[in-house]
Amino acid sequence: MASIWILLLFMEPVFSATVVEDLANLHPPPDFNTIITSNCLRNPSLRYCGSSPMDLDTIFKFTIVASHLCNESKNPNCVETFPKINLRNRPKIAPLYLSFDFFWKYCPLTVVSIDLSNNSLKGTFPIDVLFCTQMQALDLSHNGLTGDVPIQSLSPLTNLTVLNLSYNHFSEAKISDSRFLKRYPSCFFQSGIIPSHHRYKIKAMMLLLGFPLVVVFMVGCLWWLCFRRPDYLPGLLRNKHRFTPAMLKVATNGFSKKNIVGKCEGSVTYRGVLRDGTQVRVEIYLDSNNSRDKCHRKYVEECKVLVQLCHKNLVLVYGWCSNRNMRALVTEWIGRVSVDVWLSETGPSWKHRFKVLVGVLKALCYLQDQWPEIGCDVKTNSVLLHENGEPLIARFRVGEDSIAKKIHRFGVFMLEMMTDRTLQDEFEGNEAGFVEYVKMVYPGKLQKVVDEKMKLTENTLDQARQTLYVGLMCADHQTCRELSFGQIYNMITKVHSRIR
Repeated sequence: MASIWILLLFMEPVFSATVVEDLANLHPPPDFNTIITSNCLRNPSLRYCGSSPMDLDTIFKFTIVASHLCNESKNPNCVETFPKINLRNRPKIAPLYLSFDFFWKYCPLTVVSIDLSNNSLKGTFPIDVLFCTQMQALDLSHNGLTGDVPIQSLSPLTNLTVLNLSYNHFSEAKISDSRFLKRYPSCFFQSGIIPSHHRYKIKAMMLLLGFPLVVVFMVGCLWWLCFRRPDYLPGLLRNKHRFTPAMLKVATNGFSKKNIVGKCEGSVTYRGVLRDGTQVRVEIYLDSNNSRDKCHRKYVEECKVLVQLCHKNLVLVYGWCSNRNMRALVTEWIGRVSVDVWLSETGPSWKHRFKVLVGVLKALCYLQDQWPEIGCDVKTNSVLLHENGEPLIARFRVGEDSIAKKIHRFGVFMLEMMTDRTLQDEFEGNEAGFVEYVKMVYPGKLQKVVDEKMKLTENTLDQARQTLYVGLMCADHQTCRELSFGQIYNMITKVHSRIR
């Protein structure tokens, strides 16, 4: 073998920089056949000596690759010996040398160590390196090799004592079930993987036990997200109008008494903050009829209508909560000030009261025109007042009221807006008596019932008298049947056309 490398050293001036170019450009010298024959006579164990007839071109290529690889591996004296192939951390050239199958076929007998680690090699085990049957150490660690380890092909390598296959993706199960570990007990332990049968069983048990637990956990999480806290889901994956008891409980700080802003027969109203920071008004109904599926479906259908309402004098309905334990409506937060409180505490002028009357009337006209099936609670203690002075109807009902009943309620609201609070307190709980009393004193003794805080002038007194007359028409159970909200709006605006 040494004589071949000596021959190549004499050819050094014509060698190019790369092994690929040398393989393409160099040709065997005239006496190459003689050199090969002489080598085989001296050492018949050389691998190329067993071939008959000998392929001189392939043997010559083998000598070129051997010379380059010996120098790439930094062997101290390539003329005399070639003890190691060291391509550690050489990802650019390691795959190239592995592709020269003719080199590995005639692998030099002096090679005892092969290091191909840390080269990001892909694919299966590089079986050609096993032609070097005399090697004592093989390192293929820190690559991306996959598949089975060729156990049968490794068996004849009786000199192999160090084998490092760590940090690859070989199949461990097959190794664990073979006698291979018994022959090489130290190679895997020292290299960082322990593909033992016991460990494989542990992994299998962990998978068998862990997978169902993961599934149960994931199902539990999905159930929690879908049925308790859908506000954690992306907007595209949830119904933005459907709220759950858990969401409302968090929003109202556990339905804290500090968050209660109103109580009335059959409901409690809370102030709350949703997860996204939106302030809301949560009205929870105390009846238990929602336990029946029919009632539940009816309430949900009603709420689906309410969330579509859009008018500046109607509170925005965000959504609903409906299950066997709770029925609630979630609307925008306006504040705690109702028209009733506003009238009592501030004593607003006639002009401001008129603005509120017109705002409520516009909302009723919108509902009658666009959503005739929707009724609302038009009372001074249920109509809210925005900070900009606009009134907002906050309580609704679906499919219960006739147009005559809606007009009657608005008529009573008009009378409450204009009359003295002391008079209203006297007739508390007796709506019919209140309306009859106002009708009795109208128009001659009007000053007995109107609120003095309005500070009416001669001009505004006449406007108030005519407005009160319209209110009495609406509050009358007979007359209200002949009216519409459109007609009422025309009468009110005509009477007060001079108000700025």
